[in-house]
Order: sequence, then structure tokens, then C-alpha cells
Amino acid sequence: MENAGKLLVFAGIGLAVLGCVLWFAGGKGWLSWIGRLPGDIRVEGDKGGFYFPIVTCILVSAVLSGVMALVRKFFE
Repeated sequence: MENAGKLLVFAGIGLAVLGCVLWFAGGKGWLSWIGRLPGDIRVEGDKGGFYFPIVTCILVSAVLSGVMALVRKFFE
């Protein structure tokens, strides 16, 4: 249980830091590509639009899987 607690604390701190970075630097500089990758689906019409960043989701999933694998290896 102790390792699970450590993992949750570090994951929470990491998410808070990532949230702050995205909040303060979102749309500027190196973060402007998030949500605008080739393959992200965007359909806009007269009455509204639909946006689904599928490629961005896949990339974020791959990065988080790698990070979690490193965390798992570190905490074993």
C-alpha cells in the first residue's frame, strides 16, 4: 500500500505541474502544436462544429504509457 500511496502523490504533483504549464503557456511557442496535429478531425459548419484530436490523443497516450512504465520500474 505504501508504494501505491507514493505513486498517487507523485502522479498528482506531476499532473498539477503539467496543468500549470499548459495553463500559462498554452498556445504559445512549443505548446502550440497540441491539438493541431495532422490527422486531428475538425469539421466546422454554419451552426457549429466538431473537433476530435485523435492523433494528439494517441501521442499523449503513448507518452503517458512510457512515463508509467518508467514509474513502475522505479517503484518496484
